[in-house]
Amino acid sequence: MPAVRKWTWAALALLLCVAFAHFCVRIVPGDAPADTPVSAGEGAVREGRLLIPVEGVPPSALVDTFTQARESGVRTHDAIDIMAARGRAVLAAADGRIERIRWSGRGGRTIYQRSADDAHVYYYAHLDAYAPGLKEGQAVRRGQRLATVGSTGNADPAGPHLHFEVHEMGVGDPWYRGRPVNPYPLLTAQD
Repeated sequence: MPAVRKWTWAALALLLCVAFAHFCVRIVPGDAPADTPVSAGEGAVREGRLLIPVEGVPPSALVDTFTQARESGVRTHDAIDIMAARGRAVLAAADGRIERIRWSGRGGRTIYQRSADDAHVYYYAHLDAYAPGLKEGQAVRRGQRLATVGSTGNADPAGPHLHFEVHEMGVGDPWYRGRPVNPYPLLTAQD
């Protein structure tokens, strides 16, 4: 009987390794630049006006959490939470430049990206790590790897996700201002 138990555990371990390799490992050529945009064939979903900023997440996996209550009903969420495995690539939703990289108690590791036309700021929060070499002022392209999904800040460590906000900006508005816009229809091409 102990031999059967050993084979069962070995088979389970093998199955877990295969599942990990299939869902969590992406093989990239060693000579590929770190900031190369991800093409649609590599998991970038292009159905919406904005790219879904987490690699491999289809529109059908998104849930509109924009108006959900937070902090005992004191405020609304004003964002969409995109659930994904810790370490999954976070991608630029559109062309633009990195406006601010900072730590905050609520958002943890965060990135503020201003759109190429200065009309919007995209906010990425609860990041596990930034892409190597990412810096403020850097131009980024839609689909470029910015960071990885995590649970920093006030996020539940058991539920890693990307907190993603879109803000409509007025002329001269700093990165922390703007009017919240629901990202869900922009990511799923719904009007």
